[in-house]
Amino acid sequence: MVAMKYYAFPLSSLVLSALAVAQAQILPPPIAPPQNPVTTAKANLGKTLFWDEQLSSTGTMACGTCHLPETGGSDPRPPANNHPGADGAFGSPDDVAGSFGVIAHNATGGYTRDRTFGLAAQATGRRAQTVIMAAYGPFQFWDGRRNGTLLDPHTNQVVIQNGASLENQVLEPPLSGVEMNHQGVDWTLLEQRLGRVKPLSLATNVPAALAAWLGQRSYGDLFQEAFGSPAITATRVAMAVATYERTLVPDQSPFDAMVRNGTPLPPQEARGQQIFTGPGGCVQCHGAPTFNIVGFRHIGVRPPQEDVGRFAFTNQPQDNGAFKVPSIRNAGLRRSFFHNGGKRSLEEVIDFYRRGGDFRGAPNLAIQPFQVSPQDRDALVAFVRNSLTDPRVAQALPPFDHPTLYSMSGRASQPYGVGTPTAAGRAPRLIAPEPPVLANPTFRIALDDGVAGAPAILLFDIAAGAHNLLGVNFNVALSGALLTVNLGVLAGAPGTPGWTSFAVGVPDDPALVGASVFLQAVAAAPGTPSGLSSSAGLRVTFFAGR
Repeated sequence: MVAMKYYAFPLSSLVLSALAVAQAQILPPPIAPPQNPVTTAKANLGKTLFWDEQLSSTGTMACGTCHLPETGGSDPRPPANNHPGADGAFGSPDDVAGSFGVIAHNATGGYTRDRTFGLAAQATGRRAQTVIMAAYGPFQFWDGRRNGTLLDPHTNQVVIQNGASLENQVLEPPLSGVEMNHQGVDWTLLEQRLGRVKPLSLATNVPAALAAWLGQRSYGDLFQEAFGSPAITATRVAMAVATYERTLVPDQSPFDAMVRNGTPLPPQEARGQQIFTGPGGCVQCHGAPTFNIVGFRHIGVRPPQEDVGRFAFTNQPQDNGAFKVPSIRNAGLRRSFFHNGGKRSLEEVIDFYRRGGDFRGAPNLAIQPFQVSPQDRDALVAFVRNSLTDPRVAQALPPFDHPTLYSMSGRASQPYGVGTPTAAGRAPRLIAPEPPVLANPTFRIALDDGVAGAPAILLFDIAAGAHNLLGVNFNVALSGALLTVNLGVLAGAPGTPGWTSFAVGVPDDPALVGASVFLQAVAAAPGTPSGLSSSAGLRVTFFAGR
């Protein structure tokens, strides 16, 4: 909410509120470009693609991973300062609560240790925006870098001239080596991948209507129904996902009931609406029915030199440090706010606006302080949190229903036990975040935080254990079924963490479904009493695709 300077209004807040309600309109359906009309088949295909983690090279990231309805269409994962910001150093004031993506990996699909993130999931330099209400804007992303012209990524020819910012936006994240895929990926590779996989194979709890539509069909079959031929192309992927996003219309909030039927808001929320339209000045940038304006504002979240925002694309001084004004529908469900994820509650957001932002030195700052009592501040929070939340969004009811992603299903490999540290004081870390699904040809395993140049082995066993031999913790049973794999010498420069990664194929054997193997790495560690270090254990449980 962008609050302008506060003044003694000639009309009372109550009158302003009544005028705002009288002028408010019911939220209309988004406008689709004529070249991409909304159809049921296309929306179903788009929903399938949006929630399919197989669009990522790791099988761990879908569009929906960062855009869960239950958290307002934004990132459901608790915000943490996981990106170092402009200075490249963690622990400084410019750190960003970005959105986690994939572990860095090279053009052949192997993991590679990133200088910033190591062998942990990389994070974006901005927090993911909400996908709900994105269909109402002509620009996408915080800086508006994707506009309404859709170009075929293969030919660079114009497919849709205007009104296709959603389609245009869809094309970017799947190519990102941070968000979804490996270095050097292109749409030819992704199109081929979709031609090989079963739709939503990694998901569970697929909504009944979508599951009935999918049946046992291939992506080629789905594209045939949606577009009239089985060709899987980047522009068709973009058109389908954009069509699905245009069905996400959150128009059943208590505010909408008030506008549509005259249903009154509870007293506190009604008072909050008066503050919203009056002293708070929030309607200046967050007016009904969309609760945002089409534009970009610098509001003093961070100094512009840390992130110039829209200025990078316009080179206009007024855009320095300016970011897209988001809709605040369903904002009460979100876990973080602003482009850096720097505020973690609506209370923090309202207090930010009350003081006129945190960095007030820029000449193009768009807000000024405003004054309300603590009770009115709480009422304003209640209006935004409750009156603007569509219960279908909060409860993931149609059209906001969705499958359960692999990464959120509890089927990921689980660490257990305690490792043995190196002389640096850290135990090596065994990593296997990708789905151990039957017939997965590249189930990747990695070891990090060992000693560079030290040899390492991987232990496979059929049961967990808890043994200490000569001061080394072993977390596998050490049974007669124990297997060892030589991992070779850990990569890394002297004095840096040693690491390695490799991939194994998971057999297509139904007998493995529900079976577990238990892994542990053991590596040389000069300077320790035993000369060895070990990782915690890792339980890997196999499952069959949908």
